Amino acid sequence: MPGLAWPLETTTRVQEGFFSEEKRFAPDTLLILDFIESCYRSIAKPIQGSYHSFFRHHHLSFDPKAGREEFRGDVNRIFARNGIAYELEKDGQIIRLLPPVLEHDLSSGLFRTGDTTLDQMLEDSRLKFLNRDPKVRRESLERLWDCWERLKSLETPQNKKQSVIALLDKAADDPSFRKLLDDEARALTDIGNSFHIRHSEVTQSTVTDSCHIDYLFHRLFSMIQLLLKKRGLAP
Repeated sequence: MPGLAWPLETTTRVQEGFFSEEKRFAPDTLLILDFIESCYRSIAKPIQGSYHSFFRHHHLSFDPKAGREEFRGDVNRIFARNGIAYELEKDGQIIRLLPPVLEHDLSSGLFRTGDTTLDQMLEDSRLKFLNRDPKVRRESLERLWDCWERLKSLETPQNKKQSVIALLDKAADDPSFRKLLDDEARALTDIGNSFHIRHSEVTQSTVTDSCHIDYLFHRLFSMIQLLLKKRGLAP
């Protein structure tokens, strides 16, 4: 596999001026996950058969299903013991495990918002967020903020400002909580405009930290979910 040496390299020598130092080394995470998936597709459990007395060896057969199941169990055990948020599925694909607070709402891709375009946009965002590649997961924020802008125009398409007011009015009767939602709606819009999420100006900051991506996704998804539920159309 390109980029992966065998025997597996665990150290590398770094040259610094006249001196060199051996340091720990690990291949890129996505490359390792690709390698595990490749092994899963090719692995099979050897089954010892009858003994061949002349050549003095046993006949072997191979059980791919049993081999994959055992390999999958070993890999997932290693992931779990080391706190690595990935899981090897039965289809041979490695998925990223969701934060517990999001797992229930994002485990299935069935959205019924009353707007087919918004349904598809939410599903696009969900699939990107589940992706193990951090770059693709970052794109989930862009898509989710697009969902936010579309949702804000659903009540009164001709007047977005009035549409937002109507949407928030449906979500809360209590004045204090209504103000909280209004402040949060403004803050979320500002986040989308200030960071490299909806726009690409050089002055904007790019969100790269995986924990920050989880936080922002959860924050906006929770808001969207609340507004849709109060609108009578839960995602």
